[in-house]
Amino acid sequence: MMVLFTVLILAVILVNGWTDAPNAIATCVSTRSLSPSGALALAAVCNFAGSLGMALINSRVAQTIFNIVDFSEDPSAALPALCAGMCAVVIWALIAFRFGIPTSESHALISGITGAAVASSMSFSAINGREWILVLSGLLLSTLPAFLLARMVYSIMTLVLKKADRRKVINHFMRAQRFSATSSALMHGAQDSQKFMGVFMLGFSLLGGGGAEESFELPFFVILVCSAMMTLGTLIGGGRIIKKVGMDMVDLDASGGTAADMSSSAILTLCSFFGLPVSTTHSKACAMMGVGSRSAGGADKRIITQMLLAWLLTFPICGAIGFLLAFLII
Repeated sequence: MMVLFTVLILAVILVNGWTDAPNAIATCVSTRSLSPSGALALAAVCNFAGSLGMALINSRVAQTIFNIVDFSEDPSAALPALCAGMCAVVIWALIAFRFGIPTSESHALISGITGAAVASSMSFSAINGREWILVLSGLLLSTLPAFLLARMVYSIMTLVLKKADRRKVINHFMRAQRFSATSSALMHGAQDSQKFMGVFMLGFSLLGGGGAEESFELPFFVILVCSAMMTLGTLIGGGRIIKKVGMDMVDLDASGGTAADMSSSAILTLCSFFGLPVSTTHSKACAMMGVGSRSAGGADKRIITQMLLAWLLTFPICGAIGFLLAFLII
C-alpha cells in the first residue's frame, strides 16, 4: 500500500505540473513575449524555485491540507481511502486535459480526499470545518478580487500611457512581461506544490497509524521530491490549455498580459502567507478576464462559460468520485 500511495501522489503532482503550469505562462506565449519552449523552460525553473522556497519559508498551506479531513482510525481503511481520493484527481484532470479546460487540480484534490474521508467513516464529521473555511475564503479571494485588481491595474496603465507611442509601449511591455510571467510561475509553484506536500505528510501519518495533527514539519526530502515532480510535469507542457486560456479566451497584448500576471501573482502571494489554499488557475484566469473586460478585444463568453461550469462541477464531481471509489475498495 505504501508503494501504491507513493506512485499515486507522484502521478497527481505530475498531472498538476502538466495541466496547471501552462496557466502561469499562457499570457506571455499568447502575446509572443516568449516562445512556447522558452516559456515552458522558464515555468519549469520558477515552479521548482517557488515550490522549494515557499515550503522552506512558510508551510501553512501544506498544514491546512494536512488537517482538512480526518480519516478513520483504522489504517487498513484510511490509506486506501486516501488513494481513492487521489485517483479522483487524476480522472478529473485527464478529462479536463482532453477538452483543454483549465480546471483546478487543487480543488479537485481537496474535494476528492474529502469525499474519500467521508466514505471511510460514513460520516460528515470527517470534514474539518476550520480548514474548509480557509479553502472557501481562498476561493473567494482568488476570483473576484483578482478580476477587479487586474481590471484596475490595466485601466490605470491605459490611462497613464494613453498619449504614448503604442509600438514603443508594447515593446517595453514585452520585456516587462518576462518578469511578470516569472513571478506568476514562482507563485504557481509556491501554492500548488504545498497542497501535495500536505497530502504526502497525511499519507505518511496514516501509514504510521496516526491521523492529522495540529502542527507538523515538512521533511526536506518531501519538499524536494514534490518540487522536482511538479517541474517534470511542467516540462511535459500543456499546449491545449495554453491555447484556450492565452489565445482563445481573451485577446491580450503585452501590456494586458503584464497586468494579469502582476495581479494574479499579488493575490497568490497574499494567500500563501495566510495559509489559504487557492487555485492558481482561478486567480490567473480571473485576472485575464478582468483585463479582457477593459480591452478592445474583450473576452470569449462561450469559453468563459465553459470554464466557469467546469469550476463549479469540480467540487461535487471529484467529491463524488472520491466517495464512490473509497466506498468500493474499503
